[in-house]
Amino acid sequence: MKSTSPAVGLTPNALKVLEKRYLKKDEEGKVVETPEDLFRRVAKTIARADMLYGKAEADVMLLEEEFYAMMTSTEFLPNSPTLMNAGRKLGQLSACFVLPVGDSMESIFDAVKHTAIIHKSGGGTGFSFSNLRPSGDIVGSTKGVSSGPVSFMTVFDTATEAVKQGGTRRGANMGILRVDHPDILGFITAKDDNSRFNNFNISIAITDRFMQAVKDDTDYELVNPRTKNVIRSLRAREVFDLIVNHAWKNGEPGIVFIDRINASNPTPKIGEIESTNPCGEQPLLPYESCNLGSINLSKFVTDNSVDYLSLRKTVWKAVHFLDNVIDVNKYPIQKIAEMTRSNRKIGLGVMGWADMLIMMGIPYNSEQAISLARDVMGFIQKEAKNASASLAEDRGVFPNHQESIYDGKVKLRNATVTTIAPTGTLSILASCSSGVEPLFAVSFVRNVMEGTKLLEINPHFEKVAKERGFWSRELMERIAEKGSLHDFDEIPEDVKAVFATAHDINPMEHVAMQAAFQDFVDNAVSKTVNFPYSATPRDVEDVYLLAYQQNCKGVTVYRDGSRDEQVLSTGKTAAKTTAPEPTQAKIVPRKRPDAIIGETRTMNTGCGTIYVTVNEDEHGHLFELFTHMGKAGGCASSQAEAIGRLVSLALRSNIEPDVIIKQLKGITCHNQTWANGGKITSCSDAIAKALEKYMEKGTKGNGNGGKHHGDNVFIGACPECGGAVEHEGGCAVCHSCGFTKCA
Repeated sequence: MKSTSPAVGLTPNALKVLEKRYLKKDEEGKVVETPEDLFRRVAKTIARADMLYGKAEADVMLLEEEFYAMMTSTEFLPNSPTLMNAGRKLGQLSACFVLPVGDSMESIFDAVKHTAIIHKSGGGTGFSFSNLRPSGDIVGSTKGVSSGPVSFMTVFDTATEAVKQGGTRRGANMGILRVDHPDILGFITAKDDNSRFNNFNISIAITDRFMQAVKDDTDYELVNPRTKNVIRSLRAREVFDLIVNHAWKNGEPGIVFIDRINASNPTPKIGEIESTNPCGEQPLLPYESCNLGSINLSKFVTDNSVDYLSLRKTVWKAVHFLDNVIDVNKYPIQKIAEMTRSNRKIGLGVMGWADMLIMMGIPYNSEQAISLARDVMGFIQKEAKNASASLAEDRGVFPNHQESIYDGKVKLRNATVTTIAPTGTLSILASCSSGVEPLFAVSFVRNVMEGTKLLEINPHFEKVAKERGFWSRELMERIAEKGSLHDFDEIPEDVKAVFATAHDINPMEHVAMQAAFQDFVDNAVSKTVNFPYSATPRDVEDVYLLAYQQNCKGVTVYRDGSRDEQVLSTGKTAAKTTAPEPTQAKIVPRKRPDAIIGETRTMNTGCGTIYVTVNEDEHGHLFELFTHMGKAGGCASSQAEAIGRLVSLALRSNIEPDVIIKQLKGITCHNQTWANGGKITSCSDAIAKALEKYMEKGTKGNGNGGKHHGDNVFIGACPECGGAVEHEGGCAVCHSCGFTKCA
């Protein structure tokens, strides 16, 4: 790889992520382009769309330079598929797709096929399963009964698991079911089994009628989508409580307010919106796609004020860029090409919002921040519409304009212009905060390579700490252990207020910020409402009700540690406090001999690679077991070590290995993977299977040496680098290496 010139002002970590996930590689996996090459490739490809509208070569070259400067300065970055694929053979540039799932076997498996094609091209897919007849309903062709939408979701989940995307993008799905579908209770509880739907986010499409029934504490009707007949009624409050309790337990299902989404559907005559992309911020019609991009707000602060003049210029160039993407995009399916070009939706959003507030000395959870959010996003929305109108004068309105809410009012090039998307990996490239989220941490430890850790300090905080005289390396390391400034008396209160992190923000304040941005966004806002572990289901309920009252289009919640708790509680029984009988014999473990022999087996788990060493004593009896996690640290590594010590203690106490294997094998966690054709359901399961392999005759050796990592992300250690995986923007991202759950 050639050296990077100072013209591309990226941090070392941004360059590392760029090299790992974006730069072109040859067949041997060797990087064959520089960051400058990438941005030049993208700028050149997107600018050349202007030639379709009669622009001269000189004008196109000038536009290319403007696009190149906008990206290399990180004032604006397009969504990941555009960075990866523009100017390359694949050429698929959109991040968001919605596919229809009709009530027939042909339609269902057409959708499965199209899903595989889209995932292979680097996109994420959303589906509504609301049109499928409920379980137990008659199937006319066979006189049998339907298995229902939840059953068919398994087919989509399995297909996603099977499609690998070259190590750069992972398939992600959104599954949505209307709250008035007869199978709604089974859908709400579908992810109680952690082995199911690991490639899906699931959300309930909440109707206004349902919310009114919740308010009035009355029943509401369930309707068979095939016959349109009312099947039965449920008490709305009980269903709402079930949704709330499951979201409190593990963050799912999410909710989308489907009637509110359709109230702002720009093309209601073309069709009804039934689903969104995987993170929920992009509602789309069936067969529609959307390309996204984000403006880095941290680049537009001058003398503690927003530089609106520069921001306007970037908004106009970004809208021009995203509109051009529609023309040069190579769509994976012809129907998607036709629908996308007919509505020409784009989604311009922001990142670096927390940085902008910090640079202006404004606490995230303040009325001043809410007011500024409305001012900044209102300005971006207005100028994006103006830019789209200007393009319409030059290029024409979008083809479905006469079928839109704009007909006779304003001529626009694009049916929608704004979306607030999660920017996990993009914000690492731009070295800014993600989306409209607060800081995830003021200081944290980044895993840069196996065995090497780097203390990462927010540059704004480091500057303030030095200016105010409380900076020290020891303090930064202590802060890294907590992430937040909350418990540090040596830090002034005004600094703590400005550098509030996600868990310092009250959940209601999270919603207020989301609502402020939503008021000036055509599509929706992807954001996570964070709760402390101590939060109650009632707290989640309050957030849901507030989000509805404040005109949000949906809401995603995550209670800190909830998914970890779900794993810990699997198979957990109450501790026995009764003392052993006085006559019970005491078991004394065997002492370790001077010489011992064994083998180490490599096992792949959702937490990363685990090395399991099994040793025998001088008589050939199993004696001890050690574990070592490859790249992961923290809880994953320490728990694996603890299991190893307890297994060793059991073996040395003459417990039969088969009994140990039976106890550990099959324990499941929320992040599972496949290895050599078999599923590894947890680190405990991997240890049991390594011990089982050792027990088989003729199978001694190095074991499973494959390098495949599971595609399912969890909250804890990153499966690729062992860094922290955080909930942000309705998604999950590792700030160390850019690994993300979302396509």
